Amino acid sequence: MVVEHMSNKIVAFCGLLCTECPAYIATQTDDREMRVKTAKGWSTKDHKVDADDIVCDGCPGGGRLNVFCTECEVRTCAIERSLVHCAACDDYACDKLTRLWNIIQSPDAVERLEKIRHPDLD
Repeated sequence: MVVEHMSNKIVAFCGLLCTECPAYIATQTDDREMRVKTAKGWSTKDHKVDADDIVCDGCPGGGRLNVFCTECEVRTCAIERSLVHCAACDDYACDKLTRLWNIIQSPDAVERLEKIRHPDLD
């Protein structure tokens, strides 16, 4: 699988920048304190995230993944379809992707995939 890079930034299937994700940064820099802080920030009263779960080499890279990426239906779908990112999908923007965007609340992810999908509109 080819990983989409934009100026040395790894773009996840959903449009998030893996290289700006605290789990990715903490893993790549081996920063235990950042893992602990991220785990606390990502934990809810119903779902505790452990610092040891904060490990990621980037969603599309095929290496270690954080707990959310391993369970991500968008990631699973993109891999099953052999896509570099969702912008290359015939079903873009499907219900799975729009549900995820509503959860992650990242307009940048949406905009990033739109720019990848329509580079001539820049």
